[in-house]
Amino acid sequence: MAISFHNADISFKLEKKVLLKKFIADTFQKECGKKLSASYVFCSDAYLLGINQSFLQHDYYTDIITFPLSETDSKVVSEIYISIDRVIDNAKKHKVEGFEELHRVMFHGALHLAGYKDKTRAQQSLMRQKEDEWIDLFKKSH
Repeated sequence: MAISFHNADISFKLEKKVLLKKFIADTFQKECGKKLSASYVFCSDAYLLGINQSFLQHDYYTDIITFPLSETDSKVVSEIYISIDRVIDNAKKHKVEGFEELHRVMFHGALHLAGYKDKTRAQQSLMRQKEDEWIDLFKKSH
């Protein structure tokens, strides 16, 4: 399956799909030495809130939920849900372009699957550094 993109309850057109698929797959493999098979699902706040409540028992909005489905020595399989509503709001809040915030969130999900965490301040700092690194690499790749 490699990397795929889907819409759940919204109509959303992702730009640069082919470039993103190749970049995420290649960069993930360089990062952790494994192949990534991920299904990215774009959805609304309401849809992701339902997932957050049902599966994680969290009653709040979030921009991304990453579900690792299986992992071997050579491959990680996952579903990654992203709220486009949250991405748009966060882009405005952080004063960045919407597509850049979307890429940050997409890369954030892949970085979690590569083993990066974000529970402590130090982990959050490293995660942000890696997100920035991936964003810069993606900008330079096309």
